[in-house]
Amino acid sequence: MICGVLLLDKPEGLSSNAALQRVKRSLGAPKAGHVGSLDPLATGMLPICLGEATKIAGELAGGRKRYRFEIALGARTDTGDREGAVIETTPVPALDARGVEAVLERFRGRQQQVPPMYSALKRGGEPLYRLARAGVQVERAAREIEIDELVTLALRADALELEALCSKGTYIRVLAEDIARALGTCGHVARLRRLWVVPFESEPMQTLDEVEQTCRAGGMPRLVAADQALPALPSVTVSAPAALRLTQGQPISWPEMRLAGRVRVYDGQGRFLGLGEADGQGAVRPKRMFVLVAGGGSG
Repeated sequence: MICGVLLLDKPEGLSSNAALQRVKRSLGAPKAGHVGSLDPLATGMLPICLGEATKIAGELAGGRKRYRFEIALGARTDTGDREGAVIETTPVPALDARGVEAVLERFRGRQQQVPPMYSALKRGGEPLYRLARAGVQVERAAREIEIDELVTLALRADALELEALCSKGTYIRVLAEDIARALGTCGHVARLRRLWVVPFESEPMQTLDEVEQTCRAGGMPRLVAADQALPALPSVTVSAPAALRLTQGQPISWPEMRLAGRVRVYDGQGRFLGLGEADGQGAVRPKRMFVLVAGGGSG
């Protein structure tokens, strides 16, 4: 049974879902889901959870992400990127490194950001991007985001290349538009690449071609084991009777344990059983338990 996280280097021109479906077909995986969407023009890390590892997708979704992107200055589009129609043009003032740095400093740290209409967020069950394509605009509540790092990689007369480390929920297209406006012009995303997603900063990615070629040759692409994708969560090892209770959806009592919060649960054979919720008073409740293969593990 396939179980693990494939770190796909999504190619330009494909939606995240289209890339996911090609991976599913190649692997013959009945269950799969991606963590965090990338726009079709974007490339880079798209974690794909396969099999029982789909149960940890929510844990991965909150991780910080690093992006490299280019802002084309002087033109704003309806989608916020180069795939949209130009709806505004503005002269680009002369920019220098010091002035750009002063503007970028205003965007570091916690702040409120209004999601774009061209997004997968839903209103009344309808994705906002569909409403946008129909010419419908709706109010969107601002969200709190955090920009940990924002640095200039290159500055040209009509473009700015940046790298950002940011929290979940950050829309780079909106950030690019806001930065361009603060520089005294307008702009849109011309190029976008996700370099990594926490906790996979040092993990290699695989291209879609590599995945498909490996599968055609009868091999298996490299997967990160589900438990290895959650290094920040503490681990606990439970007895066989306790493991059985947890996998049957029942809580266990463990008086000597004082951990609180989500924990990785293992049995005495070192098999990863899934996620539990410890109350800090010696009880663990099952949260996302895995279905194990007889004689084997979950990933």
